[in-house]
Amino acid sequence: MSIDYKLTSNDSLTKLAKRHGIETWNNLIKYVKSIPYGRTSDRANLSLVILENTGTCSSKHAYLKQVADFNHIPNVKLILSVFKMNPLNTPKIGDAITGCSIDYIPEAHCYLKILDECIDVTSKHLDFAKIKVDIIEELEIKAEQVITFKDDYHKKFIKNWIVKESLPLNFDEIWKLRETCIKNLSK
Repeated sequence: MSIDYKLTSNDSLTKLAKRHGIETWNNLIKYVKSIPYGRTSDRANLSLVILENTGTCSSKHAYLKQVADFNHIPNVKLILSVFKMNPLNTPKIGDAITGCSIDYIPEAHCYLKILDECIDVTSKHLDFAKIKVDIIEELEIKAEQVITFKDDYHKKFIKNWIVKESLPLNFDEIWKLRETCIKNLSK
């Protein structure tokens, strides 16, 4: 992030950042990373990341991608990945999957790629290097795709994984375990 950009757009998301004293792109990245991890009350309203002072990997990175686009900041891509979430690379999930006959749950995760650098502002405690080695696949998406596309893609991926791996758990059981992991991350 050596190059910084002044936020000059007149859109509502940029104005919201400026009302919080944020004038540059790099400062916005630092600010959003400091926001606690958690779900907003409406995933379609990206301004809630700032207004509710909470956000997930999806909402935080989609917010940043929108601001980057509004401010013509080049080379910022929103990436949707699927990684092998487990207690080693995501310790805060605790023992949610221990003893469940699976070593990991495929988790959909968003972050930014700026040129070739991965920028992950999900949490100030997240160490992206820990999950990077467990990424199964990545694709570039648009900010609005975090609303429904990401969930649909994630659910389809898990259903295919269950069949491919001949797992003894069904989709509902895996999804319930996944939700427990996400709740643990929010604590």
